[in-house]
Amino acid sequence: MRIVFGADDENETTRAVLAHLRSRGEVEVIAPPSWPDLGAEVGRAVASGRADLGVVMCWTGTGTAIAANKVAGVRAALAWEPWIARGARLWNDANVLALSLKRLAPDVAVETVQAFLDQPEPDPEEAEAIARLNQIDAERLPPR
Repeated sequence: MRIVFGADDENETTRAVLAHLRSRGEVEVIAPPSWPDLGAEVGRAVASGRADLGVVMCWTGTGTAIAANKVAGVRAALAWEPWIARGARLWNDANVLALSLKRLAPDVAVETVQAFLDQPEPDPEEAEAIARLNQIDAERLPPR
């Protein structure tokens, strides 16, 4: 599995997440100059197929999730614990995980990433809802 990772700061939590990602397979690390560019670049890597999944981290996780979600084909989900991350993959077919690097302890962040990566496919019962998400994505308005 190819994973793209980006964080706008470095601390014990980001180092733990990156070490975990590297232990699971191929990881591309990106380091654009700002959190909006970071989220968008991870989103582009996933949407283009250069990566299977993405993980973004910023102070709250919100900004990088918003930036990634601006890229067509990206479904970035902000999660703060494993159940949320697993559900984002299972029920929403999220392909980018956003985490707070300031509010998550390293062990919780790693468990959250692991739950996201360990859920390989969405729940078949959610296929209709996920297809609707794809339709909505295709209906995006042009940028302002």
